[in-house]
Amino acid sequence: MGLGPHSSREAGRRFPAGGKRRRGAKGSGRPPLGRERQHHPPRDGRSEPALEAPFHLSPEALGYFRRALSALKEAPEIGEERELMVQNVLKEVESEALALATNRTGSEMLQELLRFSPLKPFCRIWTVLHPNLRFVACHRCGVHVLQSALLQLPRLLGSPAVEDVEEEEDEKDGPMETLEELVLGLAAEVCDDFLFYCGDTHGSFVVRTLLQVLGGTLLESERAKRGSQSSEVQRECKPTDFEVPETFLNRLQDLSTCFLKDIAVFITDKISSFCLQVALQILHRKLPPLCAHLCSAVIGYLSTRNSSAEGSPLLLFLRDQTSSRLLEQVLLVLEPPRLQSLFEDHFQEQLQALAAHPIANFPLQRLLDAVTTPELLSPVFEELSPALEAVLAQGHPGVVVALVGACRRVGAHQAQVLQLLLKAFHCAEPSSRQVACVPLFATLMAYEVYYELMEEEEAVPAEHQVEKAEARPLGEVTVLGSLLLQHLLHFSTPGLVLRSLGALTGPQLLSLAQSPAGSHVFDAVLTSPSVTRKQRRRLLQILKGQYVALACSRHGSRVLDAIWNGAALGARKEIAAELGERNQELIRDPFGHHVARNVALTTFLKRREAWEQQQGTVAKRRRVLNSILED
Repeated sequence: MGLGPHSSREAGRRFPAGGKRRRGAKGSGRPPLGRERQHHPPRDGRSEPALEAPFHLSPEALGYFRRALSALKEAPEIGEERELMVQNVLKEVESEALALATNRTGSEMLQELLRFSPLKPFCRIWTVLHPNLRFVACHRCGVHVLQSALLQLPRLLGSPAVEDVEEEEDEKDGPMETLEELVLGLAAEVCDDFLFYCGDTHGSFVVRTLLQVLGGTLLESERAKRGSQSSEVQRECKPTDFEVPETFLNRLQDLSTCFLKDIAVFITDKISSFCLQVALQILHRKLPPLCAHLCSAVIGYLSTRNSSAEGSPLLLFLRDQTSSRLLEQVLLVLEPPRLQSLFEDHFQEQLQALAAHPIANFPLQRLLDAVTTPELLSPVFEELSPALEAVLAQGHPGVVVALVGACRRVGAHQAQVLQLLLKAFHCAEPSSRQVACVPLFATLMAYEVYYELMEEEEAVPAEHQVEKAEARPLGEVTVLGSLLLQHLLHFSTPGLVLRSLGALTGPQLLSLAQSPAGSHVFDAVLTSPSVTRKQRRRLLQILKGQYVALACSRHGSRVLDAIWNGAALGARKEIAAELGERNQELIRDPFGHHVARNVALTTFLKRREAWEQQQGTVAKRRRVLNSILED
């Protein structure tokens, strides 16, 4: 952070949003993912070109499948006509499966067709692709098809093998392999040439998806849509589990032991390392002992490298692009006793240096994310707490947010970390400034920068000017600033943050609710067990007069829906009455008309008694449900 134009003190007032490392994860403070960190196979132009497929797909065939796919999308979801159409189209796919899979347009259509496919046609298509597995898996288009096929398993594993009119033809070709046998066959081939598949740019994606399927767990990254990711703050999405045969878990164990044979490769090679990272996540959920064994192998290997270096050899790898990412995952899956030992052996007395490093601050964040005991949090907090402002000034706010999150999770050092934050943002003294902490935390700006003040280092900080604060529009809310406020609102005593929120004007609070990141602050207000009903009601009263603007906003409408769902009947009447004054404007708005429907605004305006009776029934049902949950 460079010197400002007015004084040396200016240098500590604006906190950069994040480091320069090309990596991204919710709450980490890192920029969006670069190409090297994608969660889906690289498309054309993102890696070295693959060899052209020797399978030719004629324009006529391509046109047929394009029309067939369009017809399937338009056909009713159920019915004999659709089933017959699917059977006929997939029968044609069999003879062209390899050509489709290795053609850019054809592979995209084949992926769509696989989503429609019943079990038996699906197995026949897989059988056609299987003899060319290595070529398809390492082809820039074919890899998408194999990955999409594997992702159909949660749908198809429990599907009965329905007999069809072509059963006699199938018998002529001999018995067809079951889906379980086909997946195990793929796993066996991958296991036989494990290093090759894990190290190939495209093949590694097949390995990662296969590990998830064998473990019966689909991670969020594989369920997310391909393409550009939204920059909005999203709710955390947990992995999805599904039932798999015991043979799958046995094969998962076989594949996982392959990592141990060449552990050095999987630690140091960028592409192969991603496979081990996925394996650790799956094994942590399904085979914890094997996960712990793999973690010990990683830590053991790294701890013995460069033994002549000062301090723990592991610290060198925390600063490396590839191995640090693997260590992040190791930190997240270690059991608390092992994590405590790792901290004492390698991290202790190094935290401030790691927090300042452009790469090592990310695994430090994961260490903080993994803290669940006071025994570990106390030495971590004692070591990091004196450097919070310096860490912010270095552009690593993710470390600070992770530390605050650990205090929230463990329930310790909460008052201390809040006071340190007030000092870091220059709003601790004079005490009148404390009421401004929410906009400062949300925007990650120190007091002088946010309010554009010019103060000398030695000068006494000026008192907070309420009129000036109310006249200033709310600054741009950052993702990490929003997460910081969410953690603080879940502290056992969030009174200071609530008072600061209550000091915002209606338009400022509206801006917070309409912000992609800021809107999630309201989630914390509405769900935190530390926020009382009285505090919540007092804060939401400020939004009176802003309900229509909220309803006509993408993110504000979501906030209004959440407020409505938790509101008592009296509050619902106030909201509906305010919205009803501009009913036509709401109906014309793409977001407002959904709010109007949720509120049953037409019924409120035309049949008030029926509306009140309906809302009273809903409120009663909610009270009963809440009492059951509390019991």
